[in-house]
Amino acid sequence: MLLNEIYHALDPVAFSLGPISVRWYALAYLAGFVCAGVVMWRTQRRWGLGLTLDDLLSIVLGIVFGVIIGARLFYVVFYGAGYYLENPLEIFMLNHGGMSFHGGLVGAVVGGSLVCRRYGISIASVCDLGVIGAPIGLFFGRCANFVNGELWGKETDLPWGVMFETGGAVYRHPSQLYEAVLEGLVIFVVLYALSRRVPPRPQGTFMGAFLALYGVFRFLVEFVRVPDAQLGYLFGPITMGQLLSLPLVLLGIAILVGAHRLGRPQRGYLS
Repeated sequence: MLLNEIYHALDPVAFSLGPISVRWYALAYLAGFVCAGVVMWRTQRRWGLGLTLDDLLSIVLGIVFGVIIGARLFYVVFYGAGYYLENPLEIFMLNHGGMSFHGGLVGAVVGGSLVCRRYGISIASVCDLGVIGAPIGLFFGRCANFVNGELWGKETDLPWGVMFETGGAVYRHPSQLYEAVLEGLVIFVVLYALSRRVPPRPQGTFMGAFLALYGVFRFLVEFVRVPDAQLGYLFGPITMGQLLSLPLVLLGIAILVGAHRLGRPQRGYLS
């Protein structure tokens, strides 16, 4: 199995500088933020929003802090299963793992919105810009999950199954790569293609499409992904990831309908 051989040839540590080890997971976050920022900059120029580079960098920085704080807090609250109540200092140990996409999304919106309000920039348009670039970060992040050998899937006899070190002596679905393709590449291609039209589609179009697509893809992949050990299945085959994704689908559809009805144009600075 070629994919299994590739996995076992990979090292979670990208490189070391003396006592400091830099992991691919950290580099994935960095690459994701940089690429998302580039996509936001190029897209707003194509749309003619007139944002300055300094203001966009400030927005991206706000998003970075929001993602990290939100992703960690959501994981602690929804996936911790009481562990962090007994070990509160572990909340700050980001190097031990434990980040939630849903929390990162909320944090990104809050962090970016605070900066937008400070500089008088349209929050709705920035949200649309942000979600066009966000799938690139999701792609890198899921690939890093694969390298780390975490968040693997159920047992499989398919030719691309992988025997993860922490998953026992069985071949499993590389569910991390399924998510990398669907949540990362597919959503990016769809949103980027939609963003090529000038004048751009109304405010909310891209945010709504992103939420709906991500929710559907995440819900489907969860059927072949093993849930977090401390939670297991909530009821029947339903996992916490699916429970948190359903509202995203409904919210995404609602935003798309509202965007179509209101037809508000994309804009940069508020007058």
